[in-house]
Amino acid sequence: MNVNKTLKKLFSLTLTILLVISCNKKNELNKNKNNEDFNNYKIHSIPIPDSLTFSGETVDLNENDLIQRFDKEILVNTYWQSNTLQLIKRSRKFFKIIEPILKKEGVPDDFKYLAVIESGLENLRSPKGAKGIWQIMRGTGRELGLEINNNVDERYNLELSTIAACRYIKKAKNKFGTWTLAAAAYNRGMSGVNKALKKQNVKSYYDLLLGNETRRYVFRIHAIKLILNNPNNYGFFVKDSEYYKDDGFEVMNVDYPIKNLSEFANKNGINYKTLKIFNPWLIQNHLNNRSRKKYKIKIPK
Repeated sequence: MNVNKTLKKLFSLTLTILLVISCNKKNELNKNKNNEDFNNYKIHSIPIPDSLTFSGETVDLNENDLIQRFDKEILVNTYWQSNTLQLIKRSRKFFKIIEPILKKEGVPDDFKYLAVIESGLENLRSPKGAKGIWQIMRGTGRELGLEINNNVDERYNLELSTIAACRYIKKAKNKFGTWTLAAAAYNRGMSGVNKALKKQNVKSYYDLLLGNETRRYVFRIHAIKLILNNPNNYGFFVKDSEYYKDDGFEVMNVDYPIKNLSEFANKNGINYKTLKIFNPWLIQNHLNNRSRKKYKIKIPK
């Protein structure tokens, strides 16, 4: 009996030693693999292009200050992968609506990237009260012909707000002479840009000393344009099937009040949520329309 007990103890001890040796070897292998993976993980700087244009105008990259400002935006937007990947995925859905309006209004196609940096192509509300994809303030929106009240807010209407943004951009271009300054004015305001130009006695955006937001603003447009035009070059790979899209829609011309939008949606084969997704400018659950204005309401196919 004692011999058997001794053998069992020796067997158990041997097994334990073998398990310890095996675990140590496994840990060593994992450590080596982790070290190898770490050594293979590299974060690269992004090459600065030799030349860039915006709306047919040359982007000035002839000073260290300008190069570093562009470098900051290209790095931020390349390595903030989750955010930029969403921008790429949203772009086709919204650009197909924005692009023909810009063309019709005589505004360069590059201004679609201004909408991207303003809102990320989402119907946001800023802390200062700017709303919609083009982030238009209430007073400015009314001056540009948008209806804005407690019942309807056309800043959330992509087609109408794009037309309004074009009006502002063209007005700024006529005032300052370049599309680049017009883009800066969209952020700073025409009055703010005009005061800065006069105070500093310069004529170009690239010669201006500005506050941080407007200082970054135009270079953010340049960076987003570059990445969205060439996503693969910056490590973003999206299949055609992975881009965001909607199912298409038909337009109903409505020139009468609607007492209950939920009932209106149901009568047209959709629910209230879907109606609001396609028509975010409808603020309440009814449409007053005392003036018998003709509204275009989107009904998804």
